[in-house]
Amino acid sequence: MKKVAVLTSGGDAPGMNAAVRAVVRTALHYGFKAYGVYNGYKGLVENNIVELGRNDVGQILNRGGTILGSSRLPSFKQVEVRGIAVENLKQLGINALIVIGGDGTYRGGMELKDMGINVIAIPGTIDNDIASTEYSIGFFTALDTAIDAIDKLRDTSFSHRRCTVVEVMGRDCGDLSIYSGIACGAEIVITKETGFIKEQVLKQVQLAQKSGKRHLIVVVAENITDVFELAKSIEAVSDYNSRASVLGYIQRGGTPSAFDRILASKMGVHAVELLRDNQSGLAIFTNSLEIGHCPIEEALDARDETTDLYNYLSKLN
Repeated sequence: MKKVAVLTSGGDAPGMNAAVRAVVRTALHYGFKAYGVYNGYKGLVENNIVELGRNDVGQILNRGGTILGSSRLPSFKQVEVRGIAVENLKQLGINALIVIGGDGTYRGGMELKDMGINVIAIPGTIDNDIASTEYSIGFFTALDTAIDAIDKLRDTSFSHRRCTVVEVMGRDCGDLSIYSGIACGAEIVITKETGFIKEQVLKQVQLAQKSGKRHLIVVVAENITDVFELAKSIEAVSDYNSRASVLGYIQRGGTPSAFDRILASKMGVHAVELLRDNQSGLAIFTNSLEIGHCPIEEALDARDETTDLYNYLSKLN
């Protein structure tokens, strides 16, 4: 009988619980034993591994976050630390592991695969920064949260003739910013992909004012610039009152959307079926809403070439 363990690692994402549920119930469907690893790779090292039954993953499909918990363990990069994790799995007779998370989670899984553990990786991150997959679990829920917040800020921005600068999460990926910018009708979107030249942004603001725009929404991806300083600069060169808002970690939480629940469920089932077929070292992806897989190394080396959205944005303003 196969024994399959599942863990969630890195930043939590809405829909991770749906993926865990799918993994556990699909494993049981095929006659395997299912185990949950609590607190990510740290739980592997600390042997915090518990057998899970069907009812253990009941009532979690609609819950945000992850019931298994998550943590970051920098020392997992050390081969001797990973050796402890491998030994803990072997002591329990577990030779198959499904990891759910972002690129750091993928790298940890790839290293465990090289040490003899059968590993399948599922993309779970609101940043949507796993380039091999069209969408990652949690992205659309986080997008809905960002859109809701920006829509509310727009009401105040319009009422007070303001330029509102909004910082959106995404780490080094601009997907959340560009998608929310298009969905909310932002006049300016700034991401790593667009580049940031402050003088050009200020010029865009001035041109918008001359064209008669009553208010502006500027969406900025995190780690690009200080949005509060940018707001001050905009106010200094225009007649707009300017304010900055950082949406922050509110984007990570909340009930997963229908899309994320379905995506997570499909990916969880596919991951277990790959292990059933004795496949390992693979990463799940979605392409045109079809579920597929590729080597984890390929997933990490992929480059995101989806720049069409920026072309749409330029035509909408």
